[in-house]
Amino acid sequence: MTVGKLRRVALREVWKHEATAFTPWLEENIEILNEVIDLNVVGAEREKVAGDFSVDLVAEDEDGGTVVIENQLEASDHDHLGKLLTYIAALEAKAAIWIVARPRPEHVKAVTWLNETTETPFYLLQVEAVQIGDSEPAPLLTQIVGPSPEARAAGEKRQEFSERHRLRRSFWTLLLERARAKTRLHSAVSPGPYNWIGTGAGMSGLSWTYSIWRHETQVELYIDRGSETENLQIFEALESHREQIDAGFGEPLDWQRLDQRRACRIRHKLELGGWRDQERWPQIADVTIDAMVRLEKAVGPHLQEARSAIGG
Repeated sequence: MTVGKLRRVALREVWKHEATAFTPWLEENIEILNEVIDLNVVGAEREKVAGDFSVDLVAEDEDGGTVVIENQLEASDHDHLGKLLTYIAALEAKAAIWIVARPRPEHVKAVTWLNETTETPFYLLQVEAVQIGDSEPAPLLTQIVGPSPEARAAGEKRQEFSERHRLRRSFWTLLLERARAKTRLHSAVSPGPYNWIGTGAGMSGLSWTYSIWRHETQVELYIDRGSETENLQIFEALESHREQIDAGFGEPLDWQRLDQRRACRIRHKLELGGWRDQERWPQIADVTIDAMVRLEKAVGPHLQEARSAIGG
């Protein structure tokens, strides 16, 4: 059996001009797209007006929704991506297809992001021309990026993280403003997007830390000097006054040696609410600040003894 060798042909040898050769060919052979993407495209029409621009091709999906198609027989560029977004908005398209000769990495990333963050499916396809021996050139279309449940889930998760960061920063801003009237402990701290903020406890590796979750907050003395031995020595020195410290705090604290980790901590968790409970933030912040003031007042006087336990 003789097996032919596949070779690529320069696109401009097959379609000399994008608008007058490739686009008309694709209009007549639109069904070729359905072999590559999970969308049934029919009824393509050329040069439909969208504002001050003309769309290369406008087709329909099987439900009658508008599909815009932008062709580019060269490397992808910002101009064509911008046009495609304009066409989608102007025609209220249900899907978008961008066909290019060479997809640049930044545009692959951009289309991936669009599929993760918008309701409109975006397809980025690479077009090549191939032939075997002296055969007629044939188109080769490859999907580089397309919509998927995984992309949608990733986008939703990214949006959730973004919203979570925004809400946590807003909560910390509120808490730190209200805390200034009661303590200077965190006066030099700036609000951030993470689920905790902390300040030094006057000893390297020890910090007074606030934490927040969806429906909970926490205050703690976190102990991590980089040495498991020193952490335990400090923790045990403080724990020797556990009854006195708990009484000074006003209720039993949660003393955690964290044997599976290097660090130790003394904490108090509150279940009044968290960053999801925005309507109760002032109350949540006040109660959490009060707990931190009580924690520092109860534990603080014993830190010098803890320092002595490690010879510091």
